[in-house]
Amino acid sequence: MECKGKGLFVNRKEIKKVFLENFIICLGMVFGNTRANTHFHQPSIFNMKKLLPLLGIALLPYFAHSQGLHADLHLGVANYQGDLQTKKFTFKGAKPAVGLGLSYDVSNHFVVRGLASFMTVSGADRNTNGIINPRNLDFTSRIWEAQLGVEYNILDITERSFTPYVFAGVAAFHFNPYSHDSSGNKFFLRSLGTEGQGLAQYPDKKLYKNNQLSIPFGGGVKFAFTDKLQVGIEVGLRKLFTDYLDDVSGTYADSTILANARGPQAVAFAYRESEIHGPSTYPREGAVRGNPDKKDWYYVTGLHISYLLGNGNGGGGGRGGGKNKLGCPANVF
Repeated sequence: MECKGKGLFVNRKEIKKVFLENFIICLGMVFGNTRANTHFHQPSIFNMKKLLPLLGIALLPYFAHSQGLHADLHLGVANYQGDLQTKKFTFKGAKPAVGLGLSYDVSNHFVVRGLASFMTVSGADRNTNGIINPRNLDFTSRIWEAQLGVEYNILDITERSFTPYVFAGVAAFHFNPYSHDSSGNKFFLRSLGTEGQGLAQYPDKKLYKNNQLSIPFGGGVKFAFTDKLQVGIEVGLRKLFTDYLDDVSGTYADSTILANARGPQAVAFAYRESEIHGPSTYPREGAVRGNPDKKDWYYVTGLHISYLLGNGNGGGGGRGGGKNKLGCPANVF
């Protein structure tokens, strides 16, 4: 029987090109209104909620040629590391995380993966060891994320039925930190400008943007239970370019200036030690509140469940010894 694998490989190249073009267009649509988030009111997360259907649109070309295409489900927990939680890795305070995506076997070792995720992260310095003077600051933020990356399988899973793997890529995410006062009322912290962001008296302090880019990377181990089903354990880190995931980064603003511009709630959420230690003196203007030189991180740990769609013809789809149903060798880089 004549092997037609070469032609199939050319088609894959065309499909990947269309996918990348569509994904870039989707990111442009999501971040087209970023400048609207410079207002003081709570920013809309409508754009980030569109990520899942837009990601699906970007991946439509793959559905037409589903050889090697997997539907992916990620279930786990998310946590963060920053000014209010200094440990580099911990499960303390972790919150649920879920993701849906598609991945494509380029070969038995290389996989292109797209994922849309929703998670919650939080932190509180009163619960963190290593912070000498806790200020009773805390935050919670829901995160909407879309990422595109490349995964490398260290072993050939079609031969060994398991493999360690690593991955890296680029992601867009939306966050909006909030906290509650002593009465349980919810306040979004960005609009309060707790460090004087956006005030004329502090021209070097700009309101941070809720839509950001990050670099996701990590690794795990996955097992092929059947020709179609793979289950793995994965740890994924996010390198951020903002230090305001927790709304803590720089220095204190003058309490009078802050109160006059943003109201007493801004001052109350900027320094909350009196809530746990009784009456205390608000820090002087310019006193250190956070460390802007160390950007925040968040990370996800959990299960990665992948199910092969279609007939599975193509590189690395199941455990078929690296050949498709035509008996052609799978494409290898």
